Amino acid sequence: MTFGAHRSWSMVGQIEAIAGDVIVANPGEIHDGVPLDGKVRGWRIIYLDAKVMSEELKEEFTGPLEIVRPVARDPLLARKIAQLFGCLTPTCPDRLAEEETLVRALVCLVQRHGIARPLYNHRSPSVAKAVQRLDAAPEFPVSLGELAALSGVSRFQLLRGFAHEIGTTPHAYLIQRRVGMARYLLATGETPAQAALKAGFADQSHLTRAFVRYLGITPARYRATVA
Repeated sequence: MTFGAHRSWSMVGQIEAIAGDVIVANPGEIHDGVPLDGKVRGWRIIYLDAKVMSEELKEEFTGPLEIVRPVARDPLLARKIAQLFGCLTPTCPDRLAEEETLVRALVCLVQRHGIARPLYNHRSPSVAKAVQRLDAAPEFPVSLGELAALSGVSRFQLLRGFAHEIGTTPHAYLIQRRVGMARYLLATGETPAQAALKAGFADQSHLTRAFVRYLGITPARYRATVA
């Protein structure tokens, strides 16, 4: 969005966006839009071929390249998208710059707002082992000491390495994986209470807090839109 404000329908219901926000629609999603308060709004749009996008990112991510937030209020992503549009003009006929900017924007989008998991082929073995454990069974409790012992390093070394390479803590990463599991369970018809139990949350309220924090919507509302 370049100026004004916008209201539209998405897979999670009605959403609103203002200047600086990035609106994303996954392939196959129906979407529309009207200006807020009847005022003029503007945006720039780019359509990405899903197959091309998947091919470009297959060595960096595993899983579907679906974006979970229809509106991203993310200054870093907005800046990269703006840089991409800046390259896609007659005044910037540099193919290398175009390709580099496109790939950086895609990685930023999927990494910060997608459900695909990064591949850690170039990560340290200790962090990779911890990530593999969290990915394999996020529903089961685990302690930092257990992850450290599995990885062959101290708890402090694992915590520092994990934050440096993954960009978050093991606990925050685990909660993200549990939210992803709950999202799948809800989409297949499980109730929020059932999804909370099966995904490893203490109770439904714990799931709801995490779901709203990461996806901006309650489990019940999400289930109503997709189940």
